[in-house]
Amino acid sequence: MDPLQFLVPLGWIEVVGPMLPFAILVLALANVATRHFAHAQHVEQAESSDSVDRFLPHIFTNVGLVLLSCLFTLYQATGGALLTTFAVTVLIADVFEFEARNLEARNDMTIERPKSAIAASSLVLLYAVYYVLTAVNATFWSSLFA
Repeated sequence: MDPLQFLVPLGWIEVVGPMLPFAILVLALANVATRHFAHAQHVEQAESSDSVDRFLPHIFTNVGLVLLSCLFTLYQATGGALLTTFAVTVLIADVFEFEARNLEARNDMTIERPKSAIAASSLVLLYAVYYVLTAVNATFWSSLFA
């Protein structure tokens, strides 16, 4: 018996749960792509003005990663907690990196790459790939020996 079953109906998570690692992997890849586009936009904005604007698709992928990893925590508690920690780290790193890009734009410095956010997002990406490969491997072995 699940201790949360009386507070929140969690029957639907058993249906959606096996697909969550694939959704997290897609969002992690999208996050890497939007990070690249956001950096290019920040470099262009810094050349023309004294501030940079947030890149809305990148914010969407950050928040989506945190929400999906929280859902994954309901399906697999330990793995989801680790993934949520990494996703929140990416979100916090992006906040501080954005402020650093604003500071560089105001002081006419060269716009650097968001190194800490890149490192944190690579951890999310690696962990998502691990869970996808685990899910694919389990499907392969269960169909082989069934």
